[in-house]
Amino acid sequence: MATKPGILTDWPWTPLGRFKYVILAPWAIHSTYSFIVKDKSERSLSLFLIFPFLLWRMLHNQIWISLSRYWTAKGKNSIVDKSIEFEQVDRESNWDDQILLSGALFYVGSKTLTQAENLPLWRTDGVIMTILLHSGPVEFLYYWLHRALHHHYLYSRYHSHHHSSIATEPITSVIHPFAEHIAYFALFSIPMLTTILTDTAYIASIAGYLTYIDFMNNMGHCNHELIPKWLFSIFPPLKYLMYTPSFHSLHHTQFRTNYSLFMPLYDFVYSTMDKSTDELYEISLKREAELPDVVHLTHLTTPESIYHLRLGFASLASKPYTSKWYFSLIWPMTLWSMMLNWLYGRTFIAERHRFNKLRIQSWVIPKYKIQYFLQYQNETINSLIEEAILEAEERGAKVLSLGLLNQEEELNRYGELYAERYPKLNVKVVDGSSLAVAVLLNSIPRGTTQVVLRGKLTKVAYALAFTLCQRGIKVLTILEDEFLKLNKSFNTNSESNLIFSASYSQKIWLVGDGLDEEEQLKAPKETLFIPFSQFPPKKLRKDCYYHSPPAMVTPRSLENMHSCENWLPRRAMSAWRIAGIVHALEGWSEHECGYTMSNIEKVWQASLQHGFQPLLLPTESKY
Repeated sequence: MATKPGILTDWPWTPLGRFKYVILAPWAIHSTYSFIVKDKSERSLSLFLIFPFLLWRMLHNQIWISLSRYWTAKGKNSIVDKSIEFEQVDRESNWDDQILLSGALFYVGSKTLTQAENLPLWRTDGVIMTILLHSGPVEFLYYWLHRALHHHYLYSRYHSHHHSSIATEPITSVIHPFAEHIAYFALFSIPMLTTILTDTAYIASIAGYLTYIDFMNNMGHCNHELIPKWLFSIFPPLKYLMYTPSFHSLHHTQFRTNYSLFMPLYDFVYSTMDKSTDELYEISLKREAELPDVVHLTHLTTPESIYHLRLGFASLASKPYTSKWYFSLIWPMTLWSMMLNWLYGRTFIAERHRFNKLRIQSWVIPKYKIQYFLQYQNETINSLIEEAILEAEERGAKVLSLGLLNQEEELNRYGELYAERYPKLNVKVVDGSSLAVAVLLNSIPRGTTQVVLRGKLTKVAYALAFTLCQRGIKVLTILEDEFLKLNKSFNTNSESNLIFSASYSQKIWLVGDGLDEEEQLKAPKETLFIPFSQFPPKKLRKDCYYHSPPAMVTPRSLENMHSCENWLPRRAMSAWRIAGIVHALEGWSEHECGYTMSNIEKVWQASLQHGFQPLLLPTESKY
């Protein structure tokens, strides 16, 4: 929002929320129906293609979002090295409003302008006229409109909303108040309306022109310098005809320079070119990819989880993971991504953070949760993890945390396989179990004397049960098999607090994978379910409370937090992931993997000292 919002700041359909797309539904349905049922001579191809073109514009923008976020995660050729936070993502979540506006105006225009009813696919003279009109009037008028928007009166009421983002993303390019977009559309309509009224318009010129605008807008705000130097060496005048991402980035950091739309010519003519333009361009091209201190390895969970990654849909990634009804509409894309990951997947970087000069990266193993239960996938998964460890070693990382990858003992013995295979590793392999146990112990309400432990027994489950028994808290298991496994592992007097019981009367349940619906339904009213797995149980009971998987709230000094980790709330991070960060901050020299664990209390206190705080949920108020 601008500092002093002016009139026509809000979009007319803002009150509709996610239902705003219905404004185009009548036109889209009518144009499609007419194209199908009418005779060939009466059909309007240009009217029919409006809706597919709007979908193309959305896809085009999404491709830029994903590519830009991937590039900035790597850090190579990045321009502005500043943090992006949730506030910016929320502010830019309505980037599709301008596509809805253009769609509505196209439908109205095709009905009111007789020359626009049946446009041909191609006309050469239309191409030439569009290029000339954009290079001349559009670029010239935009330059002066842009300078006017930087006058304090208009800037405070409108344009300051756009400049709230210093580290830009592609969609920053279209984040403006409604009134500004009306002015921009009127400007960009000059070539389109002129060609329509002079009967030189054609479908490809209009679609191509708007695609060009989208492309250049997204490129200029992607915060990644991608225009090669040789391009300007081959044709030197190009520097006056095409801007670079670093050129426009300076406008967002300096505010009073580099006003041009896509052609820097007018900044040269009117002496508003920033003096550091060429220098920043050179620096950005030479910037190398960032080398991590800490690498967090994770994997995909469900087929739809690809959209919740930071590289996926920005608005979804900024909220805790939940399944959406519209995923069913894009199942071909989901299926395609699954097949690509299954057949040719390679580990890729998803995000990077900064914390106390520590450089942190998250790498994604392109495997889904279900694949970890398939025996024939073990070798492939282990190979990918091993390659990631060796790559982290080569890049000089101090710590590699296994995250979601440490859940299966059968897979790699909680990471011990790699430490044994490479005994001279400098990078420390950390599974984070000690901090996960510490978080769980501090999530159990004070005064608790008995807990039920149910779920697949993992390293965390064994350590949690053992520590609770040592502290005098009775641990009840409702399956004999789990009781026998736990009892066998103790080998101390603590097993007296381990009890096998078929009773479901306790109200504190520590649960992991394998808790079935029937068992959950047998729990008494107001039971608190605390998962010791990284995967939360399905919430079947409205009369019970559900804690999040082991996690902590990150300090505000941890930069670049603008996506949620799976189902965790904003600015929360899983204990397994935090453990790797703390391990590096403390400079601990041992691995924490296999069947060994760090001192639980030492890891907990170190986490608190570095600013991580317990995650308290509203459902805990009763306790």
